[in-house]
Formats: sequence, C-alpha cells, structure tokens
Amino acid sequence: MRFLFATACAFGLLASINTAHAVGCLTGAVAGGIAGHYAGHHAVLGAVAGCAAGHHVRKTQERRKREELQKQNHAPPPAQ
Repeated sequence: MRFLFATACAFGLLASINTAHAVGCLTGAVAGGIAGHYAGHHAVLGAVAGCAAGHHVRKTQERRKREELQKQNHAPPPAQ
C-alpha cells in the first residue's frame, strides 16, 4: 500500500505540470485510486475510472473554452 501511495503522489506531482496533455487522466487517476483504495481496496479500478472521468471533464472544459473564445472573436463590435 505504501508503494501505491508513493505512486499516487508521483502522479499528483506530474499532474501539476500544465504542459502534459493527459492532465485530466492523471489527476483523475490519482483521485480515483485514492477513493477506490478507501472504498474496499479497489485502487486500480478507481484509478481507471478516475482517469476516464478526468479525461472527459478536461476535454469538456477545453471545448467550452474554445467555444467561448470563438464567440468573443466573432461578436459584433459594441455600438457607440
């Protein structure tokens, strides 16, 4: 269990780097692994589910950000 905790901490540190493309997966896997461990010693299943959920959330956030930027760029100039 100490190895799992150390691995989770290492992934947590890696997830703090903004240049990684899999940030959603890494942060989700760490959170899911910890939650799965405490919910019946299913850390691996929790990590897999957390990775999938984190990846989905990250992609959704990026899509919303892109849509907002497109709306701002195509908005008509304010009337004076």
